Amino acid sequence: MPPTGGNLGEPGNEVGTVNIPTGFVLALPSHPSPFISIGQQDYDLLVIGGGSGGLACAKEAAQLGKKVAVVDYVEPSPRGTRWGLGGTCVNVGCIPKKLMHQAALLGGMIRDASHYGWEVPQQVPHDWCNPGSPDIWQCLETFLVITTTGTLAASVSPDSAPLLSQSTEEKAHVRSSGTTEPPLPLAGQQKQPSEKTRQLMHRAGPWIEGAVQHGITSDDIFWLKESPGKTLVVGASYVALECAGFLTGLGLDTTVMIRSIPLRGFDQQMSSLVTEHMASHGTQFLRGCTPLRVEKLPDGQLQVTWKDLASGREDMGTFDTILWAIGRVPETRSLNLEKAGVNTNPNSHKILVDAREATSIPHIYAIGDAAEGRPELTPTAIMAGRLLAQRLCGQSSDLMDYDNVPTTVFTPLEYGCVGLSEEEAVARHGEEHVEVYHAYYKPLEFTVAERDSSQCYIKMVCLREPPQLVLGLHFLGPNAGEVTQGFALGIKCGASYAQVMQTVGIHPTCAEEVAKLRISKRSGLDPTVTGC
Repeated sequence: MPPTGGNLGEPGNEVGTVNIPTGFVLALPSHPSPFISIGQQDYDLLVIGGGSGGLACAKEAAQLGKKVAVVDYVEPSPRGTRWGLGGTCVNVGCIPKKLMHQAALLGGMIRDASHYGWEVPQQVPHDWCNPGSPDIWQCLETFLVITTTGTLAASVSPDSAPLLSQSTEEKAHVRSSGTTEPPLPLAGQQKQPSEKTRQLMHRAGPWIEGAVQHGITSDDIFWLKESPGKTLVVGASYVALECAGFLTGLGLDTTVMIRSIPLRGFDQQMSSLVTEHMASHGTQFLRGCTPLRVEKLPDGQLQVTWKDLASGREDMGTFDTILWAIGRVPETRSLNLEKAGVNTNPNSHKILVDAREATSIPHIYAIGDAAEGRPELTPTAIMAGRLLAQRLCGQSSDLMDYDNVPTTVFTPLEYGCVGLSEEEAVARHGEEHVEVYHAYYKPLEFTVAERDSSQCYIKMVCLREPPQLVLGLHFLGPNAGEVTQGFALGIKCGASYAQVMQTVGIHPTCAEEVAKLRISKRSGLDPTVTGC
């Protein structure tokens, strides 16, 4: 990467070794140099990071006839977990998480089966790695091979998008001018803590003795070859709650340690219902607590000491596994961005971008999790990558719209949402200008099995003034992702409450309850749905 005003292809640019963030793009839409030069190869577009956004951008540009290189490097986790092309989502995020979530849901369905006339054993335990049949990890590995092969087939052709490097064991080299630092050594050769180890120490706090030595992260949990056993999950993000949810669903003793509030950034009424449901189904919670140290006992168990922030009292417990789910930090510090003139947030280490995804250097862009202020979601990174490629290739001027992006938290009772939370709507428009319609409902499939539906809840946040523009929809219940995806289109198109009420529901479904929301919070009436 050149300093301000430099040429990416000019002689003398030094080659450095980098850790790759997701969706960091070098491009030359108006740069004086006609190409990017790497070794003896020239490219129209260099994509640093083979995650969702980076690959989407590369594939789109390649299909539009540009010559593209993708540079990808994954530093192993502190526990040594390695993976290849595809980024967090495919390897250690959305995909394995959803499969584990499904595995846990199947356990509940098996328990329900007897109510529907199936003869099943009273106790059907889950075997983390069943040696007698293909397990979930073998299926996941097959899925990754198919996905990666498909990605390469779609993006790599003799004249389009070769993969420059995607090995977890080799150094990935890109041109980095304006820097005099020597190349970083391989992770295995480093005498100092690796970047991911430093990130974990930074997020957990270096004062937590034993955090790195004895803990794992979500990078590791999906690839464990043996059951994690009794697990302490530290954190209250959606990753933390999703992991805790499927561990409990698989029959494991699971505790979540929450420092402040669950699901920060989400609607807090919905967040409370999520944790209430988890607690009622066996997940234990330590609220208002922070870990102080982790020690390994002679029998191999881990003794965790924590502090109750309200009372100041210390307590301890023993676990088989400690899972840190306290957030991610982009690997941008080793890219020497400041030497290239690229501005970053000194606190988050994310790259500052404008509405065009452009950084402070005209020909350098950032998308996905590496960009400041962007949702850390695979679909947004993919769409942003595709749109960026289309703009760079002169095919479109459309910008990514980050408003009303739907998402779902895959906790045991799924939480889907799109638009503003109730708190955000009130803060933006004032409580007197916001109307909230809500309902507690019971899924039909819960009735026969006599499942508790106390936390199955929907609320629609609207402007109070007719026609009552829908500001946000929040759905807690089975298949929340499928439900929310459908209504997201209407909300994206500016649907009003009146239009939703004119929509005919599909009976009998949970989704139809959205089109039947008649009770407002302001009315004070009981929002419990009775009958059809």
